[in-house]
Amino acid sequence: MENQKLPNATAVLVLGIFSIITCCCYGVIGLVLGIIGLLISKKDIIMYRENSSAFTNYNNLNIGRILCIIGIVLNVLTILYFVWFIATFGLDSMQDQELLQQRIREYFK
Repeated sequence: MENQKLPNATAVLVLGIFSIITCCCYGVIGLVLGIIGLLISKKDIIMYRENSSAFTNYNNLNIGRILCIIGIVLNVLTILYFVWFIATFGLDSMQDQELLQQRIREYFK
């Protein structure tokens, strides 16, 4: 029997990479991509555990899972940062540059 490739390994790898790249988009897009990548990888892990000798690209799946986890962590940290920033300086100061500079100076005095 010829070795097969896991069907979603490449997709998980791509989702993990995009999850890390998009962490600067307020954390929402990358968080969704990372979670989707982890959910998709579960199916392939189950298939690999049932018959590990039949599949060849488990390394891509494993690297993709690790990237998804890193992307989720980065995106959660980004979301927490923006929540802190809005709670500290206010949403109205994000729209007015001078007000934002004034509040930052007051905060760091």
